[in-house]
Amino acid sequence: MSWVRVYIHMVFSTKNRAPFLNSSDLRKQVFQHIKENAAEKGIWLDCVNGYQDHAHCLISIGREQSISKVAQLIKGESSYWINKNNLTKQKFYWQDDYWAVGVSEGALKSVRKYIHNQEVHHSKKSFNTEIKIFMEEHGWDFTQKKEI
Repeated sequence: MSWVRVYIHMVFSTKNRAPFLNSSDLRKQVFQHIKENAAEKGIWLDCVNGYQDHAHCLISIGREQSISKVAQLIKGESSYWINKNNLTKQKFYWQDDYWAVGVSEGALKSVRKYIHNQEVHHSKKSFNTEIKIFMEEHGWDFTQKKEI
């Protein structure tokens, strides 16, 4: 049997960064559901948390899983569940895109702490600032494609 442990820190936002998840109780309910649904689908979701307009997940992908498939399963099912249960006033959507970066075993503790402290973190930094820092820390150029 193959043993695989590859940790991924995935971040995804609500459509147009709308603050759909605007209460602590709603976020707890949604993130608990995401955790339970991931377990049902065989996805190892170490932790999940977020703020009004986005979510962070620390995932260990299995040997036959891809990042894109895990993202699709988590985001698609949770959108469906939120809408089916009328948890938001408007129809809920996640943005199509996501950010994902590998996490070393030595960094797990600090990434978990970062994810668990999202409410405190976002009382000081906006999601846009967080994205910019995230992209800079990981050496990604964030450029818009220019029309030719």
